[in-house]
Formats: sequence, C-alpha cells, structure tokens
Amino acid sequence: MHPKALLDLCADLLREVLRFHSPADAEVSAFFRKHRNLGPRERATLAETTYAVLRERLMWQHLAQSGSGPLERRLAILAWQGNEAFLRGALNAEEQAWRDRGLQVDRSKLPEPQRHNLPTWLAERLRAQMGDDFWPLVQSLNQSGPLDLRVNAFKTDRQAAQAALAEAGFASSPTPFSPWGLRLEGKPAINRLELFTAGHIEVQDEGSQLLALLTEARRGEMVADFCAGAGGKTLALGAMMRNTGRLYAFDVSGHRLDALKPRLARSGLSNVYPAQIAHERDERIKRLAGKIDRVLVDAPCSGLGTLRRNPDLKWRQSVQALEELKAKQAAILASAARLVKSGGRLVYATCSLLQEENEAIAAAFSDAQRDFTLLPAADILARQHVEQAASLCSGSFLRLWPHRHGTDGFFAAVWERR
Repeated sequence: MHPKALLDLCADLLREVLRFHSPADAEVSAFFRKHRNLGPRERATLAETTYAVLRERLMWQHLAQSGSGPLERRLAILAWQGNEAFLRGALNAEEQAWRDRGLQVDRSKLPEPQRHNLPTWLAERLRAQMGDDFWPLVQSLNQSGPLDLRVNAFKTDRQAAQAALAEAGFASSPTPFSPWGLRLEGKPAINRLELFTAGHIEVQDEGSQLLALLTEARRGEMVADFCAGAGGKTLALGAMMRNTGRLYAFDVSGHRLDALKPRLARSGLSNVYPAQIAHERDERIKRLAGKIDRVLVDAPCSGLGTLRRNPDLKWRQSVQALEELKAKQAAILASAARLVKSGGRLVYATCSLLQEENEAIAAAFSDAQRDFTLLPAADILARQHVEQAASLCSGSFLRLWPHRHGTDGFFAAVWERR
C-alpha cells in the first residue's frame, strides 16, 4: 500500500476511535473487517499508532496544535508506530520538519496534564492515593502490557508448554509469581498454534491467574464464578478442580458467555455449567443459597488497572459512572455472599486501581456481614506456591500494581463464612 494511503487510513481509524462510542479494541476490529486487504504489518502499524495516541492523548494533542490539516492526521504523524522510512514517503518536507520539531520537545517540561495524560478526576484520585508512587504508576500505565499465557494444568505443565513454544519458535519465560504463567517475548500471534488450539494454553494476564488461585478450589467441590464474562478465570478454576465437582459460570451477558464456549471446548473441561442470569438476585442464585464451597466475584468495575491494554477506558469512564459501579459492586457482592456455605470461601476482585472500588467495598462488606471472616491473601497465595506472596499484598488484601509487579492492576479480598 502507498504510504499516503496507509497514513490516511490511520487518520480514519483514529477518527472512529476518538469518538469513544465503543471500546477501542472493538472499533479496531471493525475497521480491519472493512479493510481486509491490509497485511499483518499494516494492521500492526494502525493498531499500535492508535493505542499510542490513546495512551498519551493529551500530550499528542498539545504537540499537534502547531500543525495544519485534520487533527487525526496530525496525531497519526506524531505518534506513528510503524516504519519511519515508510512514513517519510507520505510526508512533504514541511510536514517532516514539523514532525521532527514536535518529537524533539522536552516532554518533562510540559504541563502536568500533558505528562500524566489522565482526565482530571482520575489524576486527582490517584495522586491522593499513591503519593510518591503516582508518577511511577503513570509511567507504567503508558506502556504496553506484556503477553501472558496461562498453562492449562489439566492438560499439561508449564515446562512442557514452554518447550513446545520454543520448538514452534516462540521464546517465553515463567511469570515471576503465578505457577501457571508464561510470558512471551513481543506479541506474536499464537491463535493458530496447535498448543493453543488444543487448549494447552490460554491468554491471561498473570494477575488474573492469581485471582483464581485465591479460591483454592479443590476436587469435587461446588464452585461459582459469579461474574464469569468470557470465562478466563472459570477455565483456571476448572483446571484447579481437575475437571471434577460442579463449576457454575454465571453472567448477565449471554454474549460474553457465548465467547466462553469455544474456549471451554478447547480446555477439555466438562465440569463447567455456563448460566445466564437476569441480575444478581436471579432465581437460579436463590436456589443455590448456602450450598457453594467457593465463590469468585470478579465484579464489574472501571477497569482502570488494565489501562496498559485498554487505554481508552480512562477517557470513557467518568465520576458518574464510577458512582454507579460502586453501588453495583456492593449489591453483587452481597448477593454472591448468599451462595457461600458455612466454612466456604468468598473472593471479591476487581481490575481497578481505585480504593473506592476496592478497600472501601471490602470494608463495608465486612462491617455488614459479621458471619464472614477476612483472610490474609498472602497466606493463601503462599500455600498455592506463589513466589514472593507477601510482596503482592497490602494488609490482608491482594494488591497488584503495573509499576511494582509487572501485572495489570488488581485487587482481591478473601473471606471465610463461619
């Protein structure tokens, strides 16, 4: 494709994404379906440039002010993530000189909003919460997250999976904490690998793997993944249970549960029962009250711990949405707690960075539910052979941070019912 044509396409994609009508990954996928003639390198250039703009949108918009032409084209020129020589073929001498000047600006001297690239409401909350760790966190959130895999322990082990990846030409290393995890070098496409199609590996951030481990799900138990979504943690739980017992995958979205079906087929698990529910007080939930050994509540949240992968979330969330989420989280946790039997376990988790969605929700639950005892997450993780378990926790809670642990941002609290 001619350089000018690819640059124009990049501007078109940015124009769609920056409307924030839907998640960026969905917009990118829809755009590529419209332009099936694009090759892998061209797709990578368009996607990575788009995500670069989303991560540091305020900075790029600031630098783009001095240019001319459509804003989206200026942003694409400045944030270009493809071949530099190719881009030069799309620019005239004046545009190239303008780009060079923009990229030479000392970013450390820009105003704070253009350095942290966060909406004001979020920057204020994180600064108050993080103190001296604010800027290290910001820097980590503006980087791309690694590609982590979870080895399906029901079918294979980590050493064998790593060897199979190496034989296929993919270098990987064990994740530092999760005993199931492998971290790939770069972001290669693995969906056609036999190792993947046979269900021996799944893409899953290391932090998400640790959430499943907190349940300590065992053979023969009744377990519920209360907000299963596409089922990443459901599959991890099923492998922990060695395909025995009964594992319910509940979600209000049939569309998300449909995405679980092909993954479930690959996994080899037959103990999983996906079930769409109308809401957290659904009759199906009432019938199971007090009968479940382990309940995992990966609650709907702001998703701000995943900004390395979903940078558009910080521009799509709002204070009003956060307030609505907090009310929903408290209601879902209270309803899920009714499932737990005496001596059973309840895990509340989010992929949010904010105390309002995490410690505050957990504290309110503990105050209201006196028959639940908070357990130290570090002790559980240590029993599950997680390296440096104490370093992953704050008080009794699991607290994962991109800048400290290299994972997405996660929180989890664990209770046992008396």
